[in-house]
Amino acid sequence: MVKIFVITYSTYGHINKVAESIVKGLQKTGVEVGRYQIAETLSEDILTKMHAPPKPDLPTIVASQLPEADGYLFGFPTRYGTAPAQVKAFFDSTGQLWAQQALMGKPAGFFFSTASQHGGQEVTVFTSLPILAHHGMIFVPFGYAHPYLFDNSEVIGGSAWGAGTIADGDGSRQPSEKELAIAEAQGESFAKVATKLAAA
Repeated sequence: MVKIFVITYSTYGHINKVAESIVKGLQKTGVEVGRYQIAETLSEDILTKMHAPPKPDLPTIVASQLPEADGYLFGFPTRYGTAPAQVKAFFDSTGQLWAQQALMGKPAGFFFSTASQHGGQEVTVFTSLPILAHHGMIFVPFGYAHPYLFDNSEVIGGSAWGAGTIADGDGSRQPSEKELAIAEAQGESFAKVATKLAAA
């Protein structure tokens, strides 16, 4: 059975909520799903001052587990148009896998969260692509594969690069039903591509 890892880093929980819909979409196709979070690097004292909620009860992934999967969907918020330091630290730990070419040819996609409509949803993925390129991984964009991506009647996160949500500057906005529908569709679409690649 094809195995897909959904790997997230989330400070305030928005990404984890989107990930739930990503997983629903993956499961529609019958693939096996592994759900993981990236280790936190901030101290509890700092997180408390940031009013960050407790982390979800999910296993923390380590780089050596990555070869177990056939594909990956990574979810994280933006930090000035790039991945958070926690995500960068995780990818920095994959050097041995790079040397072994252990992730060569495996598909990967992204979903994301920003504070505003123009907060870097697309560029956050764009700045993460070199990681995939160095590992020889295959970037699987979502495309405009859901009608809500054409809906301009309200604020809706996500793009051709992947599903997304907009949290507002204070984190008060939660993922909308339309954003979650896009995420579910991305999960289903990604699973189909990963299955085809695994069978090749």
